[in-house]
Amino acid sequence: MTEFFLGIDISKGYADFVLIDSQKNIVEKNFQLDDTFQGHNLLFSFLESFFLNNPQSNIIAAVESTGGYENNWVSFIAKLKDDFPICIARLNPFGVSHSSKADLKRVITDKISALTIAEYVINHRAKISFVQEDYFAPLRKQWIFIKLLVKQKVQLYNQLEALLYTANPELITFCKHGMPNWVLVLLKQYPSAKSLAKTSPSVISRIPYITVQKAEAIINNAKVSVASQTDPVTGALLKSVVEQIIFLDKTIKTQGKKLTDSCTFPEVKLLQSFTGIGAYSAVGLLLEIRAIERFSSAKKLAAFFGLHPIYKASGDGMGCMRMSKKGRREPRLILFNIARTAINCNPLTKEVYKNNLQKGKSGLAAIGVVMHKILRIVYGMLKTNTAFNPDIDRRNTENVALKKPKVVVLKSRRFQQFDSLAPVSKKQNKKREEQKASQKE
Repeated sequence: MTEFFLGIDISKGYADFVLIDSQKNIVEKNFQLDDTFQGHNLLFSFLESFFLNNPQSNIIAAVESTGGYENNWVSFIAKLKDDFPICIARLNPFGVSHSSKADLKRVITDKISALTIAEYVINHRAKISFVQEDYFAPLRKQWIFIKLLVKQKVQLYNQLEALLYTANPELITFCKHGMPNWVLVLLKQYPSAKSLAKTSPSVISRIPYITVQKAEAIINNAKVSVASQTDPVTGALLKSVVEQIIFLDKTIKTQGKKLTDSCTFPEVKLLQSFTGIGAYSAVGLLLEIRAIERFSSAKKLAAFFGLHPIYKASGDGMGCMRMSKKGRREPRLILFNIARTAINCNPLTKEVYKNNLQKGKSGLAAIGVVMHKILRIVYGMLKTNTAFNPDIDRRNTENVALKKPKVVVLKSRRFQQFDSLAPVSKKQNKKREEQKASQKE
C-alpha cells in the first residue's frame, strides 16, 4: 500500500491543496478550491480519479486548526472514508510553524504552507492524531458561547468600575471582594451620587442585603461625595452598563443550565463523584478532554492541560522546575476553580495542599500541585470507569513510597569521568564536586 500526503492550507472561503509522496516529491501541484458545494464536488472528483489510477494507495490529509474555518473541509473529507482510503488529521499550528522554521523556509505563501503541512505529517507521523467522530461538537459550541458571554461580562465590569470611580466613588468601598448584586440593583435605580443623596434610607433598605444602617451610611457618603461626573449622560451610561451586566448574568446562568441539562453522558456523573467537581465543571472537563482514549497516560493528559513541569538548564545556567502553561488557558481555569473548591471540602486535596505549604511552596504553587493531582485522579476515574475513592489514591501513593530509590548514574559521563584539568567555570566545578559526592554516597 503506497501512502500519499495531502496538505491543505485553509483560508476564509477557500483552501490550497498539494499532494506529495513519502519521499516528499510533489505528485499533484498546488491547486485551489472554494469552500462551496461546487468546490467540494471538485475535490471528490479529484480523489475519485486519483484512486482509479492508483488503486493500491491511501491518502493522509491534514489541516491546521484555524479557529473553525477548517471545519467544513474536515467534515467533508472525514465522510469520504467510506468511499476512499483516506483519513484526515487536524494539526497544531504551533508545531507546523516551528517545523517550517526548522526547514529554513523564509517565504510564506498559501502554496508553501500547504506543502509544509504535508511534510509535517511525514516528519512527525507519531505525534498526529486523526479526526474521530466528535459527539461533543454541538455542546462545545454552546460552551464556547458561554465563555464569550463571560468575557463580555468582565469587560463591562471593568467599564462599570471606571464609570463608578467618577460618578459615585464612595460605593467602591463595598466592592473590595467583587461587586455584590445589591450594588448593581442600587446603581440601576440611583446611578450617580447626586441622585442617591436625594433618596431616604427607608427606600434603599427595601433592596435585599441593604440594612437601614448601611442605607444611612451610603446616603451620608453620597451627600459628601467627591464625584466629578454628576451629569445625566454619565448616569444614563452607568445605568445602561449595569442593565447589560444583569442581562448577561441571567443569560449565562440560563445557558449554563441548558448545557448541564443536555449533557447526559455517564462520564459527567462519574466526575461529580469527586468532591469539588460540580455539574458545570464536570461538563467543562469532559468537553475539553473529549475521549480519554486520546491520551495513553496521565502525563500526556497533564501535558495537554499545560500542567506538566518543565526544567531548563544549560551550561552554567541554573534551572528550576515550573509549570509549563502550554496550550489553552480555559482548561487550566476550570481545574484552578475545582482545586480551590476541593481544598476546602475534599480531605485528600486539603492534605496535599497543606503538605506542600509545609514544604515551603507558595499558595499558588501548592494549588498547581493540587491541580495536577486532581487531573491524575480524573484520568484514573475515566480510564477505569470507577467513581472516586480516596483509599485507592492513598494506596497508590504508599506503593510508590515503598519503591527503592534509583541509583543516580551519569550516563553522559560513561566514556570519561570528570577531569580535574578541564577549564570549567566555578559554577560547573562546584556542580561536579556535588555530583561526585552524591555518587560516593
